[in-house]
Amino acid sequence: MAYIDYYKILGIPKNATEKDIKKTYRKLARKFHPDLNPNDKVAEKKFKEINEANEVLGNPENRKKYDQYGEHWQHAEDYQKAKQQQYAHQQSSQGSFRGHSEEDFSDFFESMFGGRSSRTQGRQARFRGQDFNAQLQLDLKDVYTTRKRTLTVNNKNIRITIPAGVENGQVIKIKGHGGKGVNGGPNGDLYIQFSIVNSTPFKRDGNNLYTSVDLDLYKALLGGEITVNTFDGKVKLTVKPETQNGTKVKLKGKGFPKYKKQGQYGDLYVTYNIKTPTNLTAKEKELFTELSKLR
Repeated sequence: MAYIDYYKILGIPKNATEKDIKKTYRKLARKFHPDLNPNDKVAEKKFKEINEANEVLGNPENRKKYDQYGEHWQHAEDYQKAKQQQYAHQQSSQGSFRGHSEEDFSDFFESMFGGRSSRTQGRQARFRGQDFNAQLQLDLKDVYTTRKRTLTVNNKNIRITIPAGVENGQVIKIKGHGGKGVNGGPNGDLYIQFSIVNSTPFKRDGNNLYTSVDLDLYKALLGGEITVNTFDGKVKLTVKPETQNGTKVKLKGKGFPKYKKQGQYGDLYVTYNIKTPTNLTAKEKELFTELSKLR
């Protein structure tokens, strides 16, 4: 595994505080965010590197391991276990234990990560590759139907299928597309978290959608037919006479698709907003006055 200097990626010193790391990460994330740099591959790569660096340095426990073990920080626990086993073996066979030097530390990782010293040859440990994490931002319109998307992770193009109905914050796992395994160990996995933005007039709550339509006073009083927009087209609705402001009607099956349930949809709820007429003519005012007297 090649060494990646996460401090250099964020442009901070090794003695930076947690507050400094968080502040720098937020600043860089805004600068290189895909929304602000559309179709900019360099910015996209930089954004991923920044997120990876923050996942390590922004976590005090991960940072401590990284500072001590460098590129091998994810295998720190394995090193500690091996050191304890060696200590127990030496205690039982020699009755004493000598301290570990930097050479011992290097020899251990050489044995784990492909070294061929005479002491370790033939008994190298296999380790699972590093898991990768990525964030993919999509519009609500993009997840209404199942579609394929090509992602670039560590300079590799990965073709994935995004099922309809994915929710904001949802994470899916792409098996085997993380870091390469060590000494024949399995590859890590790729975890993709979805960030769903909504540029539509519909509000989403789970599988249901909500919207509102304006209704003129006369249609509300006398009833009639109106055309309303759904997520994938238009439908006609019959308005009942004497409909009240705020009345909500349900259009069954006109909501959002259910995740990995082909052909199943939530419902669409339409709320009527009755609009009072303005700029009345003298005749209209006269008629409304007569109407009020009848009531």
